[in-house]
Amino acid sequence: MATRTRRDYYEILGVSRTANAEEIKRAYRQAAVRFHPDRNPDDPEAEERFKEASEAYAVLSDPEKRAAYDRFGHQAVGDHPFQGVDPANFMDFADILGDLFGFGDLFGTRGRRSTRSRSRAQRGRDLAYTLTVTLEEAASGVERTIRVPRRETCASCGGTGVPPGSVPEVCPVCGGRGQVGYRRGFLTIAQTCPQCNGQGRVVRTPCSDCGGRGLVEREATLKVTVPAGVDNGVRLRFSGEGEGGLRGGRPGDLYVQVAVEDHDLFEREGNDLHLELPISVFQAMLGTTVRVPSIGGGQREVRIPAGSQPGDTIRIRGEGMPELKSGHRGDLVVHLRVVVPDRLTPEQRRLVEETARAIGEHHERQRGSFFERLRRRLGNEG
Repeated sequence: MATRTRRDYYEILGVSRTANAEEIKRAYRQAAVRFHPDRNPDDPEAEERFKEASEAYAVLSDPEKRAAYDRFGHQAVGDHPFQGVDPANFMDFADILGDLFGFGDLFGTRGRRSTRSRSRAQRGRDLAYTLTVTLEEAASGVERTIRVPRRETCASCGGTGVPPGSVPEVCPVCGGRGQVGYRRGFLTIAQTCPQCNGQGRVVRTPCSDCGGRGLVEREATLKVTVPAGVDNGVRLRFSGEGEGGLRGGRPGDLYVQVAVEDHDLFEREGNDLHLELPISVFQAMLGTTVRVPSIGGGQREVRIPAGSQPGDTIRIRGEGMPELKSGHRGDLVVHLRVVVPDRLTPEQRRLVEETARAIGEHHERQRGSFFERLRRRLGNEG
């Protein structure tokens, strides 16, 4: 029988000898996509290339085998060609190929994980809940009562799915392994046992309260304290308030994510609040004192200086949002927006025109003086 010529493993995967584990895994994934027999039916060359890539990955993905191969070449890994993916030895192959081709059950990874997890205590799943609060509630803190639908550990069977005094039997189909296997071409295929769903045990008489699932549907009522200063996206963790565990496993956790509603007056930026304040032209020119709302309730006086311009800001210290940990409050930043009236009575128009002429003459003198200085400067420079 002719001996198969074995190419260099790094050359097969198209990676350098200094490639890291992630680069090697990525190269194998690409080769698997290209040469997998299911994508290349009746193509002996593609099947051979797939075997070759799988053999290379089996060695280079194992640090000890790779070190030996780097030192001694193919002699370090033996002369026997690759015989296929054995799910008992190559879990990583099943993960890679299962993701690519939907073979998770075929390679048995889901079945084996299920068998291990179901044969011992299993922690409950974590749950997520979104709680919406107003900006005022976020500023002061608030206590809310929420209702969370969840699956809790069955009190009758303790999460085993079996009535007290009963013992699950070894599955007659898989012999307790949780998997049944067969050959598919050159691959060794394993899939979750359809009889026991990978548990390795069958329950002839399940718990009547949970139907053998070990969990029952309940709605929990919980009090949630939202701290002052909370912002959008903050998650509050409630240990043990998630889904119930199985076979004595502890329950999961509940994560409450806070969503702060937009406000019709204030805009938050960190711990500062921003407020747009409309004022009249005359208030901007002459200056005045106005009241603005506070996020904590009530109002605060704001002094608008004479000659204020559109877009000017006035900062009020300590009137913003509290910092979540220290409680130190940010500022309230008031943005001035000068509003020009769109309608005037004849008398108002006359007064405004007189004022405009008086102001215009003053500005014209300033304007003339400015342009005169500009001309002199440009003349000197010329």
